[in-house]
Amino acid sequence: MSNIIILGAQWGDEGKGKVVDLFSESFHIVARYQGGHNAGHTVFIGEKKFVLKLIPSGILRPGVEAIIGNGVVVDLAALLEEMRTLENAGIDVRAQLRISNRAQVIFPFHRLVEKMSEARADRVPIGTTSRGIGPCYEDKIGRRGIRMADLFDKESFELLYNTLAEDKKLIARTFGIPDDIDYGAIRREYLEYAERIRPLVCDTAELLNDAIGAGKRVMFEGAQGTLLDVDHGTYPFVTSSSATAGGACTGTGVPPTKIDGVVGVSKAYMTRVGSGPFPTESLDEDGELIRKTGNEFGSVTGRPRRTGWFDVPLARYSARINGLDTFIITKLDVLDQLDEIPVCVAYEVEGRRSLEVPATYRGWERVKPVYEMLPGWGAPTKGVTDWDALPGNAREYLAFLTRHTGVEVGCVSTGPERNETILRKGSRLEQLLS
Repeated sequence: MSNIIILGAQWGDEGKGKVVDLFSESFHIVARYQGGHNAGHTVFIGEKKFVLKLIPSGILRPGVEAIIGNGVVVDLAALLEEMRTLENAGIDVRAQLRISNRAQVIFPFHRLVEKMSEARADRVPIGTTSRGIGPCYEDKIGRRGIRMADLFDKESFELLYNTLAEDKKLIARTFGIPDDIDYGAIRREYLEYAERIRPLVCDTAELLNDAIGAGKRVMFEGAQGTLLDVDHGTYPFVTSSSATAGGACTGTGVPPTKIDGVVGVSKAYMTRVGSGPFPTESLDEDGELIRKTGNEFGSVTGRPRRTGWFDVPLARYSARINGLDTFIITKLDVLDQLDEIPVCVAYEVEGRRSLEVPATYRGWERVKPVYEMLPGWGAPTKGVTDWDALPGNAREYLAFLTRHTGVEVGCVSTGPERNETILRKGSRLEQLLS
């Protein structure tokens, strides 16, 4: 029985929420392994729309257990609000959700630190959501963070909290930042939050390994995308955690020998939110058409996404460092109106053709995309559920992506609903799901 990782192969927002929700019926557990509430997964079920920020979208399937792993940073106020929304929609959250006792806790003052950092004159602004994600990870790596388990030992928690609060006060004073935060009120509030989630907190690494040992199937869910990974993304315009496949092991405590496959989710085009390199960005009317047709606005922030064309060098890079078995291509229908579709097949760097992905943002400034133009299909693909029913040029477009990336397209999404999906028969993905 397969345990698989599903992750974003681009800069996030690829449609992982729908994919995880769709395939979670084949799994007993869905485990989120990194990120915070800055990343949203949007799922449509009939007339209902769910925006999940921390809780894995597998929770929308009755009986599927949802795990927030140790690699996630948790804003308790945001978590409780998300739980309340799901419970109001009839989801049995408390029966299905478990939270790692080793997950780090985000406090309101982490947001202050992030805003201060982004505003510094000597800092390259990266366009964060200012939700305290990065500063919380900084405290984790600096070994001064507070974990879920710490909340349940009042004396120890207050000592740790007071030390951390003094740290933030000192930073605010040093940089002349107005600090009107009531640290005492926050401490009391979080102790109250802790009691509300206490029954859900446990050693999730033990839970997951025991479940796998008992023959249960686990899907590991990544947030953001490969190109936002703190090590392998377009640094420094990245998130603060390991969004690649390796993060699934460190972020849940499950060894790599227990994982059977890696699935990359990619749009039929490219988008990104915030600052940073984007070689194939389209700034003309085609880019705007994609934005409007694809509703390319952040599910959490509402920010308009930058849009552009499929980038083969980046897709090959993502496939290599994740060991992708298969691609799921989403939003194919967004391209239906185009007569021609550019695909970046290589980069030109100082007159030389290359498939290499630069390691620095200065290197990205020298990159020019090399395009091949593919014919559009001039027919609607929205809602198509059979591969052979796709227009011929749409099938050829997907075959082109497979040839140039070296990874099969095992599934195509033709709309936001669960049933607007094509799972290719005989694909590696079908094998992993069976």
